[in-house]
Amino acid sequence: MSISSMTGFARAAGEVAGHDWTWEIRSVNSKGLDIRCRLPSGLEVIESDVRNLVSARLARGSVALNLTCRRAAGTMDVTVNQDLLAQIGKIADDVANKMRIEPPRLDGLLSVKGVLTVSEPLDDETGLQERNKAILTSLGMALDDLLAARSAEGVRTDRVLRDHIGQLETLIESARRCAAAQPEALKSKLQSQVDALLDITSSLPEERIAQEVAILITRTDVREELDRLSAHVAAAYDLLDAEGPVGRKLEFLAQEFNREANTLCSKSADMELTPIGLELKAVIDRMREQVANIE
Repeated sequence: MSISSMTGFARAAGEVAGHDWTWEIRSVNSKGLDIRCRLPSGLEVIESDVRNLVSARLARGSVALNLTCRRAAGTMDVTVNQDLLAQIGKIADDVANKMRIEPPRLDGLLSVKGVLTVSEPLDDETGLQERNKAILTSLGMALDDLLAARSAEGVRTDRVLRDHIGQLETLIESARRCAAAQPEALKSKLQSQVDALLDITSSLPEERIAQEVAILITRTDVREELDRLSAHVAAAYDLLDAEGPVGRKLEFLAQEFNREANTLCSKSADMELTPIGLELKAVIDRMREQVANIE
């Protein structure tokens, strides 16, 4: 089984050189491959590589990638402005003595703007390249998981599609057995129509009668449509067993299924064949819904 769904979700996380990050990837169905990236400030430089990695692994789908990246715990630089803290502390003690209140706590003094400074250490170019390489490696792992999720969904879709195609086979065979689809029944029906026409008038030339008979045969004989529907069934099984993305081909084939079913229904004037044609269209519609999500 080779078909793959376009729906999936994956997540991957990593840490290196004082940085940790998380990738989240979501994909849904789309006519082509649509890649949307949300990268933190400073990591725009890897967007081209991200897009290349995704397009190398996926053929279709609307793919949304979100990367969050931050400094790992314990790697931040913290500095205290001792002079400013001493000045604020002295002022706070004087005010507390004059007003006979408790002096402020240390956490209150540290929260004063400019007393405490938290900053990220500067990375050298080698460290940044190491981080970026590790982030892209992590993306590859997330894509592996996404492909696995899409493949698992594809297995379920494959079972549903094979069931739909099996229903189409059964309906096509039922249509073949209908009296309206059999040559002898057509001949009998046409003969009665010609006899009724001759009872009304005998002045029509034989050539004209032959033309009318030929037109009636063309309008009522559905064997050609049934043959094409059977050929489409065989083609559908071949595509499900084929390697590589086949979603677009299955979409086109589903359109052909629908076209033949419409023609069959328009030709049918038989009480037994018409319900079969309508059920064919219903199954084809359900098949098209599934095919729309195949890569």
